[in-house]
Amino acid sequence: MFTQKKQLSAMAIACALFVTSGLPKMAQAAQSSGVNSSAGVLASCSIIGSTIAFGNYNSTQVDQTGNIAVLCSNGVSYTIALDAGAGAGATTSQRKLTGSLGGSALNYLLYRDAARTAVWGTVIGSDTQASTGNGLVQNLTVYGRIASAQTPLAGVYTDTVTVTLTY
Repeated sequence: MFTQKKQLSAMAIACALFVTSGLPKMAQAAQSSGVNSSAGVLASCSIIGSTIAFGNYNSTQVDQTGNIAVLCSNGVSYTIALDAGAGAGATTSQRKLTGSLGGSALNYLLYRDAARTAVWGTVIGSDTQASTGNGLVQNLTVYGRIASAQTPLAGVYTDTVTVTLTY
C-alpha cells in the first residue's frame, strides 16, 4: 500500500506540472504612453451696480438699499470701493445728490453695514469691502441714507457713484 501512495502522489505531481507548464506560453508585449493634459484658470472678476431709489424726501430721514453683484473666479481676493460721486464738493463722508435746479444739492451717505455706521469709501483696508470669490455671483448690499432736517429746493436729485473692483 505504501507503494501505491507514492505512485498516486507522483502522478498527481506530474499532472500538476503538465497543467501549469505543459501549455505553450503566449508572447505578450506591452507598451504604455501618457496623454498630458493641462489647463489654466485666469483670475477674473466683474461687477454690476444697481440703483438706490430713495423716493420722495420730505425732510425726514430716508433709508434705502442697493446692490453690487460681484462675480470672481474661485479663490480670487477682491476689494470693492465707492468713490465720492459726481456731486460738486462731494466726499465719501458727505455725498451729494445734485438737483435739477442749478446749485441745489441733497446730502446722503452710503454704508457697508445695515446699522449704517461704516461709510463706504475708497481706501483699501480702511473703508472698502473685501471678500474672496467663489465662482458664483456674490451680492453685496449698499445701505444708503439721506439725513433728516435738510431743506432742498423742489426737483429731482441724482448722483452717479463709481464702483471700483480691485483684484
